[in-house]
Amino acid sequence: MKPMPFSQSCENNKWPILNILKRVFTEPALILEIGTGTGQHAELFARELPHLQWQPTDRPGEHELCQQRLQEAQLPNVARPLPLDVLDPEWPVSGADGAFSANTLHIMGWDGVEALFAGLGRRLPHGGCFCVYGPFNEQGRFTSDSNARFHEHLQSQDPAMGIRDIDDLKTLGEGTGLILREQCPMPANNQLLIWERR
Repeated sequence: MKPMPFSQSCENNKWPILNILKRVFTEPALILEIGTGTGQHAELFARELPHLQWQPTDRPGEHELCQQRLQEAQLPNVARPLPLDVLDPEWPVSGADGAFSANTLHIMGWDGVEALFAGLGRRLPHGGCFCVYGPFNEQGRFTSDSNARFHEHLQSQDPAMGIRDIDDLKTLGEGTGLILREQCPMPANNQLLIWERR
């Protein structure tokens, strides 16, 4: 049997993220996860928040990476992972009550970030929240030396990648109906940003 896909960063951050999600997603809801990856977040969040229906997604060709873990977990509130390319205007889901994503915005090109916000702006209901975790810049500045090094590393792989600035995301969000409601400091110089559809 092949080894279970595993991410150490997911293992490190999943409990701090869960503590925030517990107070954001308090009512029964369908949550769309963008970039499920190994499924470590999906498994924990669905288990600890049984009132939520969790819909994993990832890029076509990578969306099955989480399947082994989620099949083994046998959680009744996790749907089969779907392939989702945010740049494709036809997403495989027509709507969701809320959304979550971790460590994706700095991997996507800016066109992907724009498409993600536009897609969620069309699919979330008024009052629906989008929680996104990762490293972010503030007012054009890195929040730590380690984030600056990480950004440099990303750019060396692909100039389209890189840590996004919260001010740029606010401007983008305002154009798609997503307003930044809260910034939550997280371990390892990361943040969890809570956007609300208005």
